[in-house]
Amino acid sequence: MKIKKMTDVNLSEKKVLIRTDLNVPIKNGKIMSDARILAALPTIQIAIKNNAKVMIMSHLGRPEEGIYTKKYSLLPIFNYLKKIFINTNIFFSNNYLNGVDIKAGEVFLLENVRFNKGELNNDYELSKKYSNLCDIFVMDAFGSAHRMQASTYGVGKLSKISCAGPLLISEITYLKQAIKNPQRPMVTVIGGSKVSTKFNVLNKLSKISDTVIVGGGIANTFLAINNKIGKSLHEKKFILAAKKIYEKYNIVLPIDSRVGKNFCNTETAVVKLISCIKEDDEIMDFGDKTIKNSINILRKAKTILWNGPVGVFEFKNFSIGTEMIAKTIASSNAFSIAGGGDTLSVIDMFHIKKNISYISTGGGAFLEFIEGKKLPAIQMLEDHFENTL
Repeated sequence: MKIKKMTDVNLSEKKVLIRTDLNVPIKNGKIMSDARILAALPTIQIAIKNNAKVMIMSHLGRPEEGIYTKKYSLLPIFNYLKKIFINTNIFFSNNYLNGVDIKAGEVFLLENVRFNKGELNNDYELSKKYSNLCDIFVMDAFGSAHRMQASTYGVGKLSKISCAGPLLISEITYLKQAIKNPQRPMVTVIGGSKVSTKFNVLNKLSKISDTVIVGGGIANTFLAINNKIGKSLHEKKFILAAKKIYEKYNIVLPIDSRVGKNFCNTETAVVKLISCIKEDDEIMDFGDKTIKNSINILRKAKTILWNGPVGVFEFKNFSIGTEMIAKTIASSNAFSIAGGGDTLSVIDMFHIKKNISYISTGGGAFLEFIEGKKLPAIQMLEDHFENTL
């Protein structure tokens, strides 16, 4: 894979448009997790240090395209960035498509790209307006690299110089290392609600991992092969497909679970063996024996790839499984890679960021890259590199 790197380009006095991933959770105007912002900062700082005219663009949430919605505004992120870049002139612009009056060393945060009509379908005219803003386009949003949209793909195709930012480069490097040449044993922990959204990546990871620990609704679908699981979340249509994976690879299923009668934060957790689950029980977390078994497997690992919680970690009584798995991964001597939106929330909740070897900012992109798909934004950068030779 050959792509131009931002660090190899002269940025001085140039208009540099950086597509970052600032899609962070915001509640009542307050940023709930700044993980993605912190990951984006080094790239922005490089551009400032090199005396560039810096413009930052990102999406936030899923507003109705073409319509301004206050809850999806990047203004809270702008207020956050002002506190970081106290010695830099930083501005916020919600009217930028016809150009921005910017000087070297200044920073403009551009309003949510999804407020622009044509963003999602990679509209040519919008892509052209984006490319006209800059001399250099920097794609640094790995979390959006799987989307062929105007701000991630179209702008790069039409810009004079398109290159990859340091964050995108590091994401590709570390994920390739985990997939192609992992230290063994390699253990994968994969959770979440649906097998259907992760089936292909689960299949791929099962092939390259020595052991796969499954949790959440994904585990329930596997458990339903041979067990009664009450009213637990699972996907009936995928039971047969799960059975084929289970028979072929080393998939570790829960021995016991924390169950409740009602899906709510105040529900009491009861630990039951899988064979003892009743019709009105709902599996919402690992049981103690499953936690102990998972910890023993993880402690022997040399490489750990982690995507998704193993239970309803948002509910205090059903968070212990996810907490113990997370803290075991963090305390492990293994090379650990964690990725996915919910995984980032877990890392923040249990304050283990410093102890994970590499944290990917991608959700869908993380899964598609592992699955082996060519991400459109990366393909665009490769094509651009070939065309400029």
